[in-house]
Amino acid sequence: MKSPEECSDIQEIREEIDIIDREVIDALSKRFQYVIAAARLKTSEASVKAPDRFNAMLQQRREWAQESGLNPDIVEKLYRDLVNYFIDEELKECTADTGN
Repeated sequence: MKSPEECSDIQEIREEIDIIDREVIDALSKRFQYVIAAARLKTSEASVKAPDRFNAMLQQRREWAQESGLNPDIVEKLYRDLVNYFIDEELKECTADTGN
């Protein structure tokens, strides 16, 4: 990969962004695999939703965003949406496992 400073035109920049976006999506897919694995270990809807863990996770992501020079509000929204989707999928997995 080239650094942003090494790119000489907009096409090179777009190609590098595409590479990063693919890596981000692959990482999200891997994260989702862990979510499904966690579903096998949880026994109730409350353990899936885990609001204390959810809020602590969001706060940590906000701090990481700030450290990385990103807007914490945007990163929190991104993770809030993503994790709520994963929670829904995890609940489906738990329901499938119990036959409900």
